[in-house]
Amino acid sequence: MKKNIKSTGIPLDQIRLERLKDPKRAEFATKLALREFEKDNDVAALLDTLRLVAQAQGGLAGLARKTAVSRQALHEALSPDGNPRLRTFQSVLDGLGIRMSFKPVPHHTSAS
Repeated sequence: MKKNIKSTGIPLDQIRLERLKDPKRAEFATKLALREFEKDNDVAALLDTLRLVAQAQGGLAGLARKTAVSRQALHEALSPDGNPRLRTFQSVLDGLGIRMSFKPVPHHTSAS
């Protein structure tokens, strides 16, 4: 009979959290996640990155205090199945010190 042996390694999220405590790395990770989102529209990956950055930069409770959004609402909004309202999303970005901006899509024709 084969024994189940537990890994004694450090979980990947724990490593990511430690690295994202550095504001420059957190900024880089956020910018990269947004760039990737522009390409693939993977909302879950974007929200996962924002959640990890929030946890590394003081936790969801700290972000909740900064944004006046409840910790539970942040937890739900930043979950892989989250679908935050634009107001909540903007509050999260503001709380993390990130500003949202828009730019035109190249070669986009408007529907008239």
